[in-house]
Amino acid sequence: MAAAELDRIDREILRLLMQDAARSLAEIAQEVGLTPTPCWKRIKRMEEAGVITGRVALVDATLVGLPISVFVSIETGDHSADWIARFAAAVDSLPEIVECWRLGGDVDYLLRVVVPDMAGYDAFYRRFVAAVPSLRKVTGRFAMERVKSTTALPI
Repeated sequence: MAAAELDRIDREILRLLMQDAARSLAEIAQEVGLTPTPCWKRIKRMEEAGVITGRVALVDATLVGLPISVFVSIETGDHSADWIARFAAAVDSLPEIVECWRLGGDVDYLLRVVVPDMAGYDAFYRRFVAAVPSLRKVTGRFAMERVKSTTALPI
């Protein structure tokens, strides 16, 4: 499903779901001017097309004991398929890594890591460096304040 195939009602449904996926189907349908059945069919179609990739609960990291976010930039000297596979496996195996992005430019990868404290980051760092060979540079930047955070896309 291409972006052009999403009409105004589909986009409004998506905006409502991104604000609160726990809304009832009846609420969503009423807000977009549909009855529940056609609204449900649109949601189902967008799920099947991969536009809607899942529905989750967003959790306050601080309230569950993970108040520290560290943005870790990675530079590597190895870009072989074997290294990339090992890197991906290591990233997947470490639950502290909540996001991983491959970048263009002077940094190869950017991770967002959540930990309870500095000792937690140190333990993570030691496991990560041991699991991933050929790292040229690993730089951690500690978040001091979250200025904006949203999962809602500007559609």
